[in-house]
Amino acid sequence: MNNTHHHTDACPHDPYDAERPLRLRCHCGVDHGASHLATGTAPASPARAVGPVEAAFVKALLPHEPLRRRFLQAVGADTARAAIASLLPLGALESMAQEKAPLEKKDLRIGFIAITCATPLIMADPMGFYRQQGLNVQLNKTAGWALIRDKMINKEHDASHYLSPMPLAISMGLGSTQVPTSVATIQNINGQAITLHVKHKDKRDPRQWKGMRFAVPFEFSMHNLLLRYYVAEHGLDPDRDLQIRVTPPAEMVANLRAGNIDGFLGPDPFNQRAVYDEAGFIHVLSKEIWDGHPCCAFGVNTDFIRQHPNTFAALYRAILTAADMARDPKHRELIAKVISTPPYLNQPETVVRQVLTGRYADGLGNVRQVPDRADFDPMPWQAMAVWILTQMKRWGYVKGEVDYRQIAEKVFLLTDARKHMKQLSQTVPETPRRKIVVMGREFDPNHPREYVNSFAIRRTAA
Repeated sequence: MNNTHHHTDACPHDPYDAERPLRLRCHCGVDHGASHLATGTAPASPARAVGPVEAAFVKALLPHEPLRRRFLQAVGADTARAAIASLLPLGALESMAQEKAPLEKKDLRIGFIAITCATPLIMADPMGFYRQQGLNVQLNKTAGWALIRDKMINKEHDASHYLSPMPLAISMGLGSTQVPTSVATIQNINGQAITLHVKHKDKRDPRQWKGMRFAVPFEFSMHNLLLRYYVAEHGLDPDRDLQIRVTPPAEMVANLRAGNIDGFLGPDPFNQRAVYDEAGFIHVLSKEIWDGHPCCAFGVNTDFIRQHPNTFAALYRAILTAADMARDPKHRELIAKVISTPPYLNQPETVVRQVLTGRYADGLGNVRQVPDRADFDPMPWQAMAVWILTQMKRWGYVKGEVDYRQIAEKVFLLTDARKHMKQLSQTVPETPRRKIVVMGREFDPNHPREYVNSFAIRRTAA
């Protein structure tokens, strides 16, 4: 897929009139040293204390040192540092360097797919959150979900970005070797959409989709499960009335443009990229199917937790710190700037910004305002896992009896997430579970078998 397509500031597909400059305001009044910010390194002198998070932040925003120097010469170090302080809770982050148990392993390899769903995991690198926890993380951009799974099973990666259903499937040995796998956090909620080819603007009723070809990123994905649920609610059997094919996210727009598929339920930024490239339009956001649904997760092999408990705790803190920042809408434009760069998403910044801010062109001539189009609630609610398992059972991915509650409790580490969020003084929901409503119907996780059997269109009985 060509990632070099550019629009001008006046492009009708960008709801923003122009790139908006970073608004700078000084409230510091101390000379912190422009040279350290420009080089992206912290000074030795405590009188000119520039923390590693701050230095990494400037380096991430302006990756080329000559550009950093010109920027700092233009605005001054004081003003630059004040602007950063107004955007990032640097004081709080620096104060988190409290006494912690020694790490069993500091050098880690973490796999990810280049999609906005991985925002906390990705931004923790340029923002310095991994380093803040004493970790040296190498983020490995990976081509597809089967490769993500295989690299984790073979221990080529220490931790990984996952689709939320994947750790459940891997723990059960579905489609792969059985390896107990744990979900530490949900990386994002919402953040998907059904995107159709521009030639189908007259087919807004899913009952008109019979015979059409759709792409999803993986069988064990929320994308596959939500697409199946959505069309079945409109009377179509996803296995008999549609063709659903697995396609890596980065190839979805190219396949749409070429006419190889009629649409996809995929992750962002590729829904927005299809609009940007005038290849498709957004039919419905996934949040309109299930508002607050999990999309991707951050997880590890369960053995890793036993062998490296302190390292796992440090990883938890880094990811939760990133998720907490990503949840605040005031940081979204800044995050879009940081993660859209070539080492990470390698997408036009305007595309990523539209996804993260929720102010976007839908490809139908509208500019929509949906602030929670994507959000970053990290809680791995076990009821979500039970719902996922019911749909895997419904469509025949799971055979035989399923102990829904036991699997959910083993894989989704809700208690651990609560503990680490409290340690970081983050708000922890008091409710024991999150309410789940899918297309207007509430799900009761205490009765999963009855739920599966309630669907007229399904492959198997519970």
